[in-house]
Amino acid sequence: MAEKIHINKSESKQLVMLNPHNLDLELDLEADARLMLHVVCLDGSDSENRICIRFLGEGAEADIYGLALTCNTEKLAIDTLVLHEVGGCKSRQTFKYLLRDNSSASFHGLLRVAPDAQHTDASQTNRNILLSPTARMHTEPQLEIYADDVKCSHGASTGQLDESALFYMQQRGLSLQTARAMLLQAFCSDVIEQISDDRLRLQISEQIEQLVK
Repeated sequence: MAEKIHINKSESKQLVMLNPHNLDLELDLEADARLMLHVVCLDGSDSENRICIRFLGEGAEADIYGLALTCNTEKLAIDTLVLHEVGGCKSRQTFKYLLRDNSSASFHGLLRVAPDAQHTDASQTNRNILLSPTARMHTEPQLEIYADDVKCSHGASTGQLDESALFYMQQRGLSLQTARAMLLQAFCSDVIEQISDDRLRLQISEQIEQLVK
């Protein structure tokens, strides 16, 4: 049974889902509502997570962030469905994964713009780093656009750590382990820095620091 959250007209809400297990979340946004949602998966547990966001009133905005670090034989899935049913709304999705060991993960994102949802501004990004040759990532960002006056984009990338950046940092006197940890923390930082709760942001940052050593 999905958890349903209704964000009223002109209301602002920030939600942080830390280590959700089989999350099933539906959010409806009325006119001029503001949503910032973080989904952070760091505990190494198998999980399938579904998020659905519907825009019901003009002028609403949503920022959806996801961060996951998988390990061992963990299997993690995150599916998002963003429905722009009225015009003049904005949505931004940023999902990042770090995969280690024999873990596997997936991101399926569908962004749908209805015929009457003109002047929609929406983006969807998924970036992934494989930290072992046996880790596996499946990514599938999708757009369904039925309006003609919109600004929509999507993209995905999967690869390894930048060897040239590692080499440059080692040339500046850093050990390989330190350089690697710094690059991975920087990869995560733009997601974590958006969390307004100082205590929770510090807790997640410290957990990531331990996991990327």
